[in-house]
Amino acid sequence: MRTATIKRSTSETSIEVTVNLDGTGVYHVATGVGFFDHMLEQLSRHSLIDLDVKTTGDLHIDAHHTVEDTALALGAAVAQALGDKRGIRRYGDALSPMDEVLTRVSLDISGRPWLVWRAPFGQATLGTMDTELFEHFFHSFAQTAGITLHVELLHGHNNHHIAESAFKGLARALRTATEIDPRKADAIPSTKGVL
Repeated sequence: MRTATIKRSTSETSIEVTVNLDGTGVYHVATGVGFFDHMLEQLSRHSLIDLDVKTTGDLHIDAHHTVEDTALALGAAVAQALGDKRGIRRYGDALSPMDEVLTRVSLDISGRPWLVWRAPFGQATLGTMDTELFEHFFHSFAQTAGITLHVELLHGHNNHHIAESAFKGLARALRTATEIDPRKADAIPSTKGVL
């Protein structure tokens, strides 16, 4: 089983994240930020990665530390569960439509973290979550997961749909990239021999 648990405790947050890359999309998510919980649930459901997230953060200040630290822990858990990355497909991409919104998410589990983010929002908050935190989540997740990640809004304007389309696209791209390729299940997917 490709599973991992990461615990992260700071003066700002206390987090425990468990992932099972070979799951069925079962989730238990509690961060105290309703819209963020909704997005993490979408991530689990559409990637088929089982996800258990318990975060207690300094929400009396704002959601920044809660979102950032959860993303860091989640990325670290995915990286740990991948191990040496033997047999994975490595690359994944998804066109993610949601009503008038269309988002493209592409990723490479390369060990070289990078984020290209081209998904602007037209309002400052969704629920109690600042929309600027979506880019920050994807950046923090990419850093600790060790992935190159591109997120591009191709068209659309509804802010809820933009966020949800990005998370569902990430989910579907992760599902593809983390799956074991039966044609090369014993090989590291790189000419370098290591990722």
